Amino acid sequence: MRIALGGAAMLALLGFLTIFVFLVCTFSGRVSVLVALVIVPLIAGLAGGFGADLGKMMLDGILKVTPTGVMIMFAVLYFGLMLGVGIFDPLIRGLVSLVRGDPVRLCLVTAALSMLVALDGDGATTFLITITALLPVHRRMGMNPLVLPGVVALGAGVMNILPWGGPTARTMAVLHADASQIFTPIVPALCVGILWVFLASAIIGLRERRRIGVSNVDISVEITLTKEEQEIRRPKLFWFNVALTLAVLAALFTHIAPLAIIFVVGFAIALIVNYPAWEDQRERLIDHAGSVVTVTSMIFAAGIFTGILGGTKMIEAMSQQIVDLMPDFLTPYLSKIVAVVSMPFSLIFTPDAFYFGVLPVFAGAAGALGQDPLTIGRAAILGQMTTGFPLSPLTASTFILIGLSGVSLGAHQRFIFVWAFATTIIMAAVAWIGGVI
Repeated sequence: MRIALGGAAMLALLGFLTIFVFLVCTFSGRVSVLVALVIVPLIAGLAGGFGADLGKMMLDGILKVTPTGVMIMFAVLYFGLMLGVGIFDPLIRGLVSLVRGDPVRLCLVTAALSMLVALDGDGATTFLITITALLPVHRRMGMNPLVLPGVVALGAGVMNILPWGGPTARTMAVLHADASQIFTPIVPALCVGILWVFLASAIIGLRERRRIGVSNVDISVEITLTKEEQEIRRPKLFWFNVALTLAVLAALFTHIAPLAIIFVVGFAIALIVNYPAWEDQRERLIDHAGSVVTVTSMIFAAGIFTGILGGTKMIEAMSQQIVDLMPDFLTPYLSKIVAVVSMPFSLIFTPDAFYFGVLPVFAGAAGALGQDPLTIGRAAILGQMTTGFPLSPLTASTFILIGLSGVSLGAHQRFIFVWAFATTIIMAAVAWIGGVI
């Protein structure tokens, strides 16, 4: 029997209840997100009388997110390997050599380094490497302690929009889209966002220059490695790894092949060249297994969640209810509204709660209004857990950032919130002008 509750309104009610229970589970922290993504919609589907079809719905959902899951898996493996072989070590030393005691130069170098390291798509790694490398430099020059975490937050936030970053990966999984549909249209906005980060960093640096002036201290940085880190470094292959990474990035942005295939091939080449012995290859795979399993299992669980909500038509019913209640004068601006509020939403919703629970409903509402649902996805990633994640108390990496920097969360938020929010607004304006949101 289908939806014994009867009617589209009751189906929508079941859908909203499902999302509410999912949000409660994620906010409480008592149930893992993966478990909530699977069990909550499964119970809702059974309650609605869809038991006979749930298996197919779940499998269909998994199959739709498989390309995204494969892409994320090998992107994490590739950039994790590049960090391990030491591709960023000379870049760190080279960038720091440009500082020359000038706070403006230091802020620009901080922004550049954070964005380079953020290519691996992991906020915690970005903060660990960047803060550890530059904290002694900032302290030696007498910089405001809030400048380092603030500028790093701006750079890492913008780069978190990359396809293998958490928000965009979640968006592609939920909307069953690929990077060419979600990420590529906002590349111009991302480029403007990167330029804005440099401009904002320069302004922050000018303030510090007026306060402390230009120092004459000798600025250098030493990268301290453990014995294990020294063993996996490959300095003799530095230029090969740089060339390979540039080739991978060029392939990504030109879309000469699906992103998943690019990363699979790139990782295979990097692994065999840097670590010809099977035992070494196995060690590198084991070293990154935790990160890979965590992120890919979440993507496949999200496929089950959206597979059930979509297959039972709950999303469709919820979306229609929102459309019916929305004032007519606001309907043409739905994606723009989502873009503007996306960054502050990072302080309210975890990425899983927003992208798996809230985004599908907004996207469905857009579809019911005759708008492209993908515009909602693009609008969301302009701020929700991208520019917003390094300020959010809901992400563990934020506490790594402020913990290493020795500042409080409140002080960090007050210092950089306006700059981060401005980043979202500027990128949203570019995306709006470009007609992609």
